[in-house]
Amino acid sequence: MPSPVRAVALAALAGLLLVLGVPVAAADTSDGHREVGYDVSYPQCDEDLPDGPAFAIIGVNGGIATRPNPCLAEQLEWAAGSSGAVPEQPPVQLYVNTANPGQVRDEVSSWPLAGDTPYGTCRGENDLACSWQYGWIRAYVDAQAFLPLAATDAGLPTDPAAYRWWLDVETMNTWQTGSSDARARNRASLEGMTAYLTGKGGQVGVYSTDLQWRRIVGDVPPDSPLHELDSWLAGASTAREARATCRQAPLVPGGRVVLTQYVTRGLDHDHSCA
Repeated sequence: MPSPVRAVALAALAGLLLVLGVPVAAADTSDGHREVGYDVSYPQCDEDLPDGPAFAIIGVNGGIATRPNPCLAEQLEWAAGSSGAVPEQPPVQLYVNTANPGQVRDEVSSWPLAGDTPYGTCRGENDLACSWQYGWIRAYVDAQAFLPLAATDAGLPTDPAAYRWWLDVETMNTWQTGSSDARARNRASLEGMTAYLTGKGGQVGVYSTDLQWRRIVGDVPPDSPLHELDSWLAGASTAREARATCRQAPLVPGGRVVLTQYVTRGLDHDHSCA
């Protein structure tokens, strides 16, 4: 928040410009406000992070769904110092990278070979059942392998139910492409992740941009577990744009846009829409 002296100086400058007939746009001073949250992950390892964020969202993974964030414990400890100034936002939240490498399953070691799912039995094929199972396994590893040791070191709960989990859906990760069937398999992967996390008592939402979501997932039918999940929308570059983004449609029908993201000075900032 600007100091009183700086605020007076800015007001005087604005008045002078108006006298001279120079148009003056309203300054967007909300960056750094006490109600701003931040999201960080492996790119911010060893970087100095802002003191006292209102809330923090920490990336569990190291860029891809199968790799842990190497500084998860340190960043969780930083997040534990969040002020909680925005009651609608849990002070410590998590996000996880998502993917569906079914079209290149012969090139990865993580594709499931078995499992009973809502889509039938997985037998290692590139189908809805194994896509769902892949997502379920990724969420299991996130919650039961990557999180517990780091959370313990940070003095935070290890129970998945203690957190709001965001599924990070971006084209930079490995997804199936080329057809509506491919998007349905991608959706099944996210459904598997959602099923695991909600089954453990976690609260789940989805993060993306409208363009990336439509390209990767497409339409979500009413009978999908993704239906009515809340959205965290990316794509804004200023706090003003982030506030306006709150008025956009959610990624999933029936859900709400509860968070928007904007980037300032190379750091992801988050605005609560509540």
